Amino acid sequence: MVFNPSIPQEARDFVDFVNKSPSPFHCTHEAVELFKQAGFKEIKERDNWNRAIERNGKYYFTRNGSSIVAFVVGGKYTPGNGFSIVGAHTDSPCLKVKPISKKEKSGYLEVGVQLYGGGIWHTWFDRDLSVAGRVMVEDKDGKYRHTLVKVNRPLLRIPTLAIHLDRTANDGFTFNKEVQLAPILATATKAELNKIDSDESVEAEDSHHPLLVRVLADEIGIKPNQIRDFELALYDTQGSTIGGVCNEFIFSPRLDNQEMSYCAIRALIQSKNVENDTNIRITVCFDNEEIGSTTAHGADSNLLPVTLQRLANTELLSGEAVSPTAFEEAMHKSILVSADMAHAIHPNYPDKHEENHRPQMHKGTVIKINANQRYATTAVTSLVLKELAKKHVIPIQEFVVRNDSPCGSTIGPMLSAKLGLRTVDVGNPQLSMHSIREVGGTDDVKHGIDLLQVFFEEFAELEARIIVD
Repeated sequence: MVFNPSIPQEARDFVDFVNKSPSPFHCTHEAVELFKQAGFKEIKERDNWNRAIERNGKYYFTRNGSSIVAFVVGGKYTPGNGFSIVGAHTDSPCLKVKPISKKEKSGYLEVGVQLYGGGIWHTWFDRDLSVAGRVMVEDKDGKYRHTLVKVNRPLLRIPTLAIHLDRTANDGFTFNKEVQLAPILATATKAELNKIDSDESVEAEDSHHPLLVRVLADEIGIKPNQIRDFELALYDTQGSTIGGVCNEFIFSPRLDNQEMSYCAIRALIQSKNVENDTNIRITVCFDNEEIGSTTAHGADSNLLPVTLQRLANTELLSGEAVSPTAFEEAMHKSILVSADMAHAIHPNYPDKHEENHRPQMHKGTVIKINANQRYATTAVTSLVLKELAKKHVIPIQEFVVRNDSPCGSTIGPMLSAKLGLRTVDVGNPQLSMHSIREVGGTDDVKHGIDLLQVFFEEFAELEARIIVD
């Protein structure tokens, strides 16, 4: 008899989502596809929303192609009522191609890269890497379009130095991030043999190796001279997969934070009883959390504040009057669940965790608490999720960082302060956060979806019973 434990369908679906999402642009695109399949209607930030939104309606829009907002209007919503919000982020630490990436050293063509976020960079050595992101393409009619690209075969490699040439390699792997983290694209000899003659002027080839530009053009199905610019991230071509003897682990890139983004997306799509909800349910996935969120499409931008203001002040299709203080009223009836992955206890470093707060895989989504408000959780906001989890028998855990250890942060505190919005920080437990290959638990995808789904379905009713001014 073959020992082959079952794999939760939610974990299978998430693995498929990650494998299609090697960049924030792809992650946002996949989110759009899921929302469209669920009947959400696209709206535009540049359009007038008055009389365009109705009760029980489902809508989404994107910004920069790398952030997305989706919302469902409760059947009993009136302007001034609250928002049930889940926020996550689409980006992960990675290497990004420099604006002028063309390098040649010692008979090799190399690609210059920048470090994005706080990655564990030594994990990027000796991996089969490729590129993905967006390309700005000029069409024949002179218009420019945002086009996704994902090269599905290994193109690049960052080789380690042989131990024979560095006997200290196992004493602590150190390297120069500018000089020794440059990926190899080809040998100069082979590049010369495969040189493509062309009479067309290709601007991109002044800054990047012609072979790389031609690979991108072939992948999109255009001519190289149509490429005007691009934003490319390197990614590991080894896909996300289920592992472990009990099929209990997800071995994957970008768990932080595509897992919580996926849980937030699925929870909104699957949430029921919309017709009786007095709130607007919102999932928002921002770009640029890993670098501080201070961008036009990050959590520290006007993306969420403006969206909430517009929704609070928008005349519904039914046309009833809107109070001039509808937005301010709504903020005090709302809550944000900041959903970003959490640290599972590491079996080889258990002393890195506070003794009473040691999250484990398969035991539920983690509520994250910090007295210095690196996480925005309070007794009021944690009560909301604890009560819902208890009612529906959904496992949850709690995490506090040790007093002698630094604490990371999330989009929670900045949005809480910006909006005066009650916030709770949560995340599923994982190992190897910010490595090129991370580890999560297969059961926790469902745990995250279930918790956020009941939050969407029941927060408005629960909030009415919480008396705190």
